[in-house]
Amino acid sequence: MHQSYSSDYKPKSVEKATLKRVMGTFRPYKSQVVSILVLVVASVVLGILPPFFLKEIIDKGLPHANLNLIANLSLITIAVTVGASVVTYWYGYLSVSIGQKIMRDLRRDLFSHLQGMSLRFFSNTRTGEIQSRLLNDVAGVQTVVSDVVANAISNIGIVVASLVAMFWLDWRLTLLSIGIIPFFAIVSSFVGNYARTVRRNVQQQVAELNSVMQETLSVSGILLTKAVGRRSLIQSKFGTENEKLVGWQVKQQMIQYFFFGVFRMIFSVTPALVYWFAGWIISKNPSSITIGTIVAFTGLQARMFFPLTGILSTQIEVKSAMGLFDRIFEYLDKPQDIQDSTESKDLEPSQVLGKVALQDVCFSYDPESEEPTIKSISFTAEPGQLVALVGPSGAGKTTIAYLVARLYDADSGSVTIDGLDVKSIKLESLERIVGAVTQETYLAHTTIKENLRFANPDATDEQIENATKAAAIYDYIAALPDGFETVVGERGYKLSGGEKQRMALARTILKNPRILILDEATSALDTASERIIQASLDKIMEGRTTFAIAHRLSTILSADQILVIENGRIVESGRHRELIEKNGLYARLYAEQFANDLSGQRLGSTLS
Repeated sequence: MHQSYSSDYKPKSVEKATLKRVMGTFRPYKSQVVSILVLVVASVVLGILPPFFLKEIIDKGLPHANLNLIANLSLITIAVTVGASVVTYWYGYLSVSIGQKIMRDLRRDLFSHLQGMSLRFFSNTRTGEIQSRLLNDVAGVQTVVSDVVANAISNIGIVVASLVAMFWLDWRLTLLSIGIIPFFAIVSSFVGNYARTVRRNVQQQVAELNSVMQETLSVSGILLTKAVGRRSLIQSKFGTENEKLVGWQVKQQMIQYFFFGVFRMIFSVTPALVYWFAGWIISKNPSSITIGTIVAFTGLQARMFFPLTGILSTQIEVKSAMGLFDRIFEYLDKPQDIQDSTESKDLEPSQVLGKVALQDVCFSYDPESEEPTIKSISFTAEPGQLVALVGPSGAGKTTIAYLVARLYDADSGSVTIDGLDVKSIKLESLERIVGAVTQETYLAHTTIKENLRFANPDATDEQIENATKAAAIYDYIAALPDGFETVVGERGYKLSGGEKQRMALARTILKNPRILILDEATSALDTASERIIQASLDKIMEGRTTFAIAHRLSTILSADQILVIENGRIVESGRHRELIEKNGLYARLYAEQFANDLSGQRLGSTLS
């Protein structure tokens, strides 16, 4: 399930390509990056001066009790230090600002790209995994994009300036200090490579945990868990994934402890080596080096080592974050199999008559499958017709309707509206032209009015009331204490199944599409409510081309066409009476359902 250290290895060319792409995210903010560069240079120059002032104080001020010199240099040191702090704060603000804007851009681009993916992608990917990429992975690279530019430039500048100043003070002590740098580089390179693997595995495990929580802590998940009595099993599954996450996070934290522990030891040892070496030099030639020089040198040495640690730490952080950038770019690079072409046309619903034709259409959820889900489907729905799709569960009825709405693209054949291939119509136009009431009604955790306005943000209160009256739910809403301002709860669970379906109908009425898809639109209604809704639907369907997917055949007896689907094929077509006379699959389905309805009525009569 998890990738090992060796299997996570990526060629240098791949790493460079990722790094180049990451650097490309800074391109829109290059003027701010230049400003940071200027401020960093000023900060470095100001920061390198205090050790030299200290040298003068020790070598010239203190031995001769020159209070004026000491006071002046001390005041200058204070002023320079304050100035450096102000400049550092300034470029730090710019750096954080750029970083947050890049984070915003990444989230926006990733969200926008995912919005353009087809239903095929979402049906094959867990919601928790998608959320983890969008939130956790993007948040995981925040430190890199917020700090890397300013810190890298600042640290490199300080190290270079410190080395130049150290050489100027004493080249022999400088060579001793430089000799330790390769050890830094070797340790940081090893730690950085390992950190990248650990960071990626941490995020993968976070995605696993998110998926478990999303699937089990939603209203649907809790209902399922309680209904089947599997709370202990779910808790055990969560515990297992949680324990795995702890293991990877411990490794992630220990990397930091190891890295900084090694460098803390070096910081403690190096000044002692400098003092020992300086003492050896003085013992050979007492006038070759002064106390002020040694003090100033150790100050510069400390000033060099801290940013050097920052450079190597940044290297580790960048390598670690590359795994997260890989995950982000992996989603950004997923092709959007349904998108507009350069020749796509923009149509308004008023321009559409509503003639729908499918010609020899084939489709498969798995492109590599040898057996397609939809096989050579051909039919024509004239403007204003009611076309019913019936057949056993899993026959492909909903898939056919979704091909009309272009929620999926046909693998072969054509789907046209008024003679135009749906692929040549802009997606936004198609969304306005085609409306759907799905079997599973989704309502957001907000008010009834906001849920209805989702279909038409500009809808007036009068239009909303008329739509709810047409969907036979106005009286129910009006009787609620908060009326249209009632919050429906997570996924609308404060409403019954029938009430949610009526809400979905009202929402579709507000959208006012030319082509209407009703996917089991009355499945959650009782018989009395179904009659009321059916009467409303008859009015709603007037002048619209309607596709009704129904198991309850009593709702589609007046359909202009009934297409009987079995195993992805149209096996029968015609009107109700014609299909009954054929005595085929439709007649058998109708007879079975009629028998079941009579049995249910007899049972109800007995119980009453």
